[in-house]
Amino acid sequence: MNQIIAIALGGSFGAVIRFLVSSGIYQWLGRGFPYGTLVVNVMGSFMLGLLTESLMMQRITSTFEYRAAILVGFIGAFTTFSTFSLETFYLIEQGQLSKAALNIFSSVSACVFAIWIGLLCGRGLFYYSEGVFQWSGGIIPYALMTINALGAFLISIIATVLLQKVSLSVEYRVVLTVILVGVFLTLSGLYLLLFLVEKGYSFDTHLNLMLGTFVSNGLLCIFVIWMGLLVGKQV
Repeated sequence: MNQIIAIALGGSFGAVIRFLVSSGIYQWLGRGFPYGTLVVNVMGSFMLGLLTESLMMQRITSTFEYRAAILVGFIGAFTTFSTFSLETFYLIEQGQLSKAALNIFSSVSACVFAIWIGLLCGRGLFYYSEGVFQWSGGIIPYALMTINALGAFLISIIATVLLQKVSLSVEYRVVLTVILVGVFLTLSGLYLLLFLVEKGYSFDTHLNLMLGTFVSNGLLCIFVIWMGLLVGKQV
C-alpha cells in the first residue's frame, strides 16, 4: 500500500509538471509540430537514464517507495507515449505525412539517445569510488549531490521560462515555484540522509556529517537555482 501511495504522489507531481512544460513549449513555439510532447519525452528519458543509475543501481533498501515515486510515478506521468501516438495520428489524418514521419523519427531516436546519455552520465558519476569522496570524518556523496544540482537547474528553468509562458497569474507562479523548490530541496536532502544511514552513519554518532551534508546540498541547489534563473531570463 505504501508503494501505491508513493507512486500516486509522484504521478500527481509528474502530471502537473508535464502540463506546465508542454503548455509552455506550445505557447513558445506554437502547435505546428508536437514540440511539447517531444520535449517532455526527451527530458523524461534523460532523467530516467540518469536516475536509474543513482536510485536503482545503488540499491538503498530504505528508499524503495522513494524510487517507485520518482521512477514509476513522477517520470511515468511526466512522459507520455499515448499523446505522442495521438499527435502523430492527427498529423497523418491531416495529410502532413512528412511531419508525422519526422515526429516518429525524432521522438524515437532522441529519446533513445537521451536515455543513453543519462545512463552514461550516471555511470560516470558513480565510477570513482561509487560516487563518494572518503575522508577521516566521513564521506561526501558527490555523485548524488551533482544529480540533485542538475535537478535544481531544470526546476529553475521551468520556473523562469515555462511558467512565464503559461497563462497563470503571478500569485500562482510564485506559489508553484515555492512548492517545486521546497519539495525538491526536502526530498533531495532526505535521500542523501538515507544514503548516509545505509552506509552506517547516524544522527547519534555523526550529527555534524548528517547536518553538514543536508545543508551543503541545500546551499548547492539554491546556488544552481539562482544560476538557472539568470539563464532562464536570457531565453
